[in-house]
Amino acid sequence: MRLTDTLTEGLRAALAKAGLPSLDECVWEIPRQAEHGDYATNAAMVLARAAKRAPRQIADLIVKNFPALDEVERLEVAGPGFLNVFLSPAWCAGALREILAAGPAYGRAETPAGGRVRLEFVSANPTGPLVIVNARAAAVGDSLARLLRSQGVQVTTEFYVNDAGNQFEALARSLEVRVRQELGEPAVLPENAYPGEYLVDLAKEYRAEGGLVPAASERERVEHFGRYAVTRIVEGQRKVLRDYGVEFDVWSSEQRDVRDKGLAEKVLAEFASRGLSYDADGALWFRSTAFGDDKDRVVRKSNGELTYPAVDMAFHHYVKFGAADRIIDLLGPDHHGYVPRMKAALQALGHPPEAYEVLIVQLVTLLRDGQPVRMSKRRGEFVLMDELLEEVGRDAARFTFLMRRHDSPLDFDLAVATRQTSDNPVYYVQYAHARIRSIFGQAVEQGIAAPAPASVDTSPLVEPAELALIKRLLEYPELVRGAALALEPHRVAYWLHELAGEFHAWYKNHRVIQADVRLMHARMALCAAVGAVIRNGLDLLGVSAPESM
Repeated sequence: MRLTDTLTEGLRAALAKAGLPSLDECVWEIPRQAEHGDYATNAAMVLARAAKRAPRQIADLIVKNFPALDEVERLEVAGPGFLNVFLSPAWCAGALREILAAGPAYGRAETPAGGRVRLEFVSANPTGPLVIVNARAAAVGDSLARLLRSQGVQVTTEFYVNDAGNQFEALARSLEVRVRQELGEPAVLPENAYPGEYLVDLAKEYRAEGGLVPAASERERVEHFGRYAVTRIVEGQRKVLRDYGVEFDVWSSEQRDVRDKGLAEKVLAEFASRGLSYDADGALWFRSTAFGDDKDRVVRKSNGELTYPAVDMAFHHYVKFGAADRIIDLLGPDHHGYVPRMKAALQALGHPPEAYEVLIVQLVTLLRDGQPVRMSKRRGEFVLMDELLEEVGRDAARFTFLMRRHDSPLDFDLAVATRQTSDNPVYYVQYAHARIRSIFGQAVEQGIAAPAPASVDTSPLVEPAELALIKRLLEYPELVRGAALALEPHRVAYWLHELAGEFHAWYKNHRVIQADVRLMHARMALCAAVGAVIRNGLDLLGVSAPESM
């Protein structure tokens, strides 16, 4: 049981004993100042109306009737009725054994959570290589999946390939022109073409494989070159993502999984049967304003073509909700306006509003020592994901992206990300883990055996800095649960950075390997627990915990 759950049970028992109303939910906060305790709650103020008493009077009754708990040394009432809890130092020291015994399971939910989640992220158009904002979305999405799974949620991660429609056709025509140029023909790129050098390289590959321009209709050539380009580009995207530590459970195709199955037409028929669509100006419109959108949306153009939103509505309704109870989409900053229409459509199709969530992943500005930089040799103004990984590596990239909220713009400084100093957040955290491993390495060299977690005597850990470090470790399960509920993996990265700072400061002033065997063993246990929690947290972020640096 999490510590906050234990405190909540104690508080409810006190309320019942005092004859006060029960409390559905109790929110615990960690005070910034140590004199305000280790945990605090405003439960007395929340209950004031129902109990028809002053908050401070309620808090006094809670303190008077609070059951004796090993975890709690004392309770105090502060201000208008805050309840401050001070943990027992002896219990905190003993809790290290439980952390060590849990190992990789520490911070994970003990029972599976209900419901199935479909989590889509990256889903870059197959019109070019992945770029730096895709790398940020991949870090956030993959870490979010790891977080949710750690809390027992069934998660299916998904990459949606837009291999149909106008962009697909523009890609096909662009590649055909590049192939013709490779064959020596005087072909010119059309107006809406993709000019990137990667298509020149792709045309060379196509030609090297013996490929020619087929003697076929324009429609057949579009299909031929489009499928070739999508297959090769998606292969490249898969490889870069794999190098980044991201593997998707499902790769869905707009053409194969939606259009070929006629799902968009099926959705339009459902709209029509329920009076949710109408004809105007030769087009078919969905009445999205009836479900909170700012204007109605075209779902079939006047030329008979389906719009992209119509296809996407069908994909979400039939494919995604066909396999999940909750959908989470990570979209780019240019998709703000897209969210209301999708929410309206899904609500119209019978899905509760809370079952569909969208996280907007903001843009990244690349810097070097604070100055803007352009890296790409193959994509002009875009920064390619594989070039970023080549320069800074997977761990530094992922951790840097996860140090800020996904919906905040991010400055990514290449110089900082590659620096082996405390300025580099990932180095700072990984070095704490490596430093702990080196302590145990030194112990082995000196013939000192690490104590068994179950039998180690942790009572010598009485200094304020040691107890503060233990209390920090005790926060971890609640931190992970909160990050999962809020869909905010950056909380874990930020917390790990704080934990590393506390450990480095403690280590600087406290000798671990020493003559006092009881104290040495206790401090070795503390180091082992810090190392285990750092390792667990980094794993949630998809970042390695090196043994040495």
